[in-house]
Order: sequence, then structure tokens, then C-alpha cells
Amino acid sequence: MAAAKARAKPHVDRHQLQQIIAGLTEGVLLIDPDRSIVWANETALAIHGVEQLRDLGANAGQYRKKFILKYRNHHLLTHKQYPIERLLAGELFRDVIVEVTKADDESFCRVHQVRSLILTDSAGNNESLVLIMQDVTERFSAEDRFERAFSANPAPALICQLSDLRYVKVNQGFLDMTGYDRAALINHTAYEVDVLESAEKREEAVQNLHAGRTISQREAELRLPNGDSKFVIVAGQPIEVDDADCMLFTFIDLEARKKAEVSLSHSEERFSKAFRLAPVPMMVCARPELRILEVNTAFSVTMGFKADDLLGKTTSDAGLWADVKLYRDLQLRLETQDELLNFEIPLRTSDDAVIDCLFSSAAVMIQGEACVLCVLQNITERKRSEMDLIAAIEAVMKDASWFSRNVMEKLAQIRRPGETGKTGSELSDLTPREKEVLSLICRGHSDSEIAAALKLSRNTVRNHISTLYGKIGVNRRSAAVIWGRERGIISY
Repeated sequence: MAAAKARAKPHVDRHQLQQIIAGLTEGVLLIDPDRSIVWANETALAIHGVEQLRDLGANAGQYRKKFILKYRNHHLLTHKQYPIERLLAGELFRDVIVEVTKADDESFCRVHQVRSLILTDSAGNNESLVLIMQDVTERFSAEDRFERAFSANPAPALICQLSDLRYVKVNQGFLDMTGYDRAALINHTAYEVDVLESAEKREEAVQNLHAGRTISQREAELRLPNGDSKFVIVAGQPIEVDDADCMLFTFIDLEARKKAEVSLSHSEERFSKAFRLAPVPMMVCARPELRILEVNTAFSVTMGFKADDLLGKTTSDAGLWADVKLYRDLQLRLETQDELLNFEIPLRTSDDAVIDCLFSSAAVMIQGEACVLCVLQNITERKRSEMDLIAAIEAVMKDASWFSRNVMEKLAQIRRPGETGKTGSELSDLTPREKEVLSLICRGHSDSEIAAALKLSRNTVRNHISTLYGKIGVNRRSAAVIWGRERGIISY
């Protein structure tokens, strides 16, 4: 009888201990040194997905059969690695993270953070073995979602741990942008691969990095593994990863934009040289007021103005226009047309002389500002020569009774240089509407403007123009203008 009592399991009064831990938010399992599971609070049952103590198993062996444990790297725990077995072996540990699933229910999956505690009696003997566990499923699910989003995000990103400035994560976007291997970054420090190298206000950025403060966007130059460099915009945002303070670096690749800027710079340089050296007078004006931004050498020579006397002024303030009515017509065309060719208008030079010019223009964007490139052709001498020739021919033809018919026709042809179309066609062959259309064509109006002026549809205007071309024997607008002007259509 005495031997039986000696072998009997000693009674341990855990009533007060159970009362203390019953309401804890952490799960608590009590295990006897004989390997039996003797008690669990409601939290421990809930995070195992069971309702009764017996559902955990009567002892450590049954617990292992009911629950499959894996590390976060998905490696299965061996029997000896189970927290309950490590506790029974007398090991004290903390913050062991395991993924828990049920052997009979694959849909159940929780993540536990476990630590051990050994309670002894007054003699120092182990009295109760305790597993304290916390359900951290939500936290690790959020971390998993972040990990997937971080890895899948095409925007280049890199995470640096602030305690030692070592890179702990890098996504594929950063590897693709730079050509680095993952192994060349992970566990390497920010001193080895400096993403803030050549950054704007670098000292400020480095101070913010060490202090764990936000690093605002700034341009930087990344050194690549092949020795080249790449222009980027870099920014840093403090975050917490796996309970560690980190800095999330994000990047925008500026290489394409930089190449475009260089190309644009070269293009602007070539344009500037061509503009300055062009043999015809040219000026660049800001729209819509035609404020003069630049004039070339040929313009200064032709008009007599120094560039400094014109820059910043409008063409009206500079007194360039000799005919206000024609200038208003020109302004209207510039407002409605991106290109204008050979608009005849007189200009006033610096010494108050008037010269006849053909004005052509094209809309351009210069450093984000809407401008117009103006090209002038001085036709004063040509017009004077033409008028002198015509006056001489008209003087000869006043008494031409002794000329043959053939000579008379040739003189008439010289008197009207550039005559095109059917020689037998005259204004009398056109209908009143066709004359109206031709008159507007000669004044430089487009199809849309003619339609608006005559209150016709554009299709109707096109039909009139087609019929008109057939009657006078031309197939181009310019030829129709010459034909009409030679027959006095402008004054019609």
C-alpha cells in the first residue's frame, strides 16, 4: 500500500493559477511533466479552433497527431521541434512563430507566436509547464499581402532596415531597372549600394534616413553594377517590417526623360543656329499679342532695328505695321490658322520707310509657351520692277496699230505674267455665286470661312469650287487666285 502511494501522481492545486489566467487574451496551455495536457483557457481553445480540452489531445503525442505545425518558410516541424516537446525537454524560448493547421481540416490555418514558462514548487521541482501563445494570423496575413504587393508592384522599390542600414527586401521592378542581382543587395548596406548618391540635398536626405523621417522626392543618380549610372527620382517612407523600423525607398526612372531633354536641348541649339544664320528675315513672337522674343540678323539688317530695341515689345508697339487694316486681317488669320503662307503686307522700317513683304508663319511651342515663327520676304524691288514693266508695256500698247496680232498677244501675256487657265474663260462665264466664291478665295479665305460668309454648307462650297475650277481650267487654289486677280476679281 505504501509503495502504491509513493507511485501515485502528486496532486497539484492549480485552482488559483487557473483563475488568474482564465481571462487572459493570450492562450495558455498547462502541461504536466508526465506529458499530459491538463488545462487550457478559452483563448487557447479558440485559437486552435476547438471547444473542449480533449479536442487538443490528452497528451503531447496526441497533440502532434491532431495539429500540423510549420515554420513560416513552410518547413514542417519535426517531433522534437514542436513547442510542446521543447517545453517538456525543459527548454525556455520565446517568440517562436509557427503556422498551425488541423490534420482533419485543411481549411483551418492560424499563425501562433509561442513562448514557454516553467513553474516550480518551493523545492525547485518542476510543477507546471506552460505554453503561452498569441494568435498573430491577421498580422502575418497583412505582412503576406504586403509582401505579395511589394514583389508584384512594377514600380522599383527597396527596403532598408534602419538599425544597421542593411537592405532586407527588393522587388523585381528595382532589379529590372538597375540590373542588380538580388544577392548583391539583400544584407548589403546602404553604404555599399548608395541610392542617395548624387541626390539633391543629399545631406538632408541622409539625416532623414538616420532619423527615420520621410525623405521627400528628389532627383538622384544611381550607380549601376556595370559602372554606368541612371537618373531617377527617389523618395523614402518610414515603415515597419517584421517588427523592425525600416525605410521604403521608391524610384521613378528618369532615363527616358533625361534623354528626351538632351535631345530637345540639341534640337533647340540647332534651331537657334539655323534661326540666327538664316538669310531671310525671321522673328519669334509669343501668341496671341505677338510679343517679340527673338529676331535674327537678317531681320535686323532688313528692318534696321537692333534686337535689343525690339525684344519684349509687341509688333504693334514696335511700329512694324504700315497698314493697320491689313494687320488686323493678319491677326485674325494667326488666331485661326496654325500656318500662314505668303500674306502680302507692308512693313515699316526703323527709318520710317515702307517695304512690301510676304509674311509666312508657323505655330510652335518653345519652353512650354505658345509662339509663332514669322518669316518675311522683302518683295519691294520685285514689285517695283513689275510695275515699271507693266507701265512700259501699257505705254507701248496705247499706239500699237502697227503691231501684228501675234505681237499684241505676246505683249498682253507679258502684261499679265503667270496667267493660267482656259484662255477663252472670262468672268462673264461665271455665275454670281461662283464669282462670290472666287472673290473670297482670292482674299485667302478657307472653305469653312467661305461657308460661314455665304451661309452655305462646306459640301456646297466644295461643289461650287469644283465647278469653278472646271470652268476656268485650273486644279489648284493658287492658280485660281492668279486667274481671278488678273481679271480684277479683288475689286469685284
